Amino acid sequence: MNRLGLSAAHDLTEKEIDGAVVGISPGVYALGSNTPDVFYVDYIGRSDNDLNGQLKQWVGGKYTHFKFGLFPSAEEAFTKECNLFHDFGETALDNSVHPARPNGSNSKCPRCGALS
Repeated sequence: MNRLGLSAAHDLTEKEIDGAVVGISPGVYALGSNTPDVFYVDYIGRSDNDLNGQLKQWVGGKYTHFKFGLFPSAEEAFTKECNLFHDFGETALDNSVHPARPNGSNSKCPRCGALS
């Protein structure tokens, strides 16, 4: 079962990103490491407009794999990011600060009502 509700795991390389994340779109991603049985989530993030470009900024760092989901709007990506942030332990993640809402948005976190 895919607890994240995101894509299969991919190696965090530019080639893999270009092959998997096609086009320019808002999206959500999980970074971490992968075994044959488990994807270990260490970081949850989003891009409000270009997920492919955002993921490439992480290549060569401490994370080896990624999963992702594309969304029609930054608002929908924000909602998914918030839910994943809360699902995976908030302060247990490398990004312990609550996700920020998209620029110009009045959205609140669907889980805790944060306006960050």
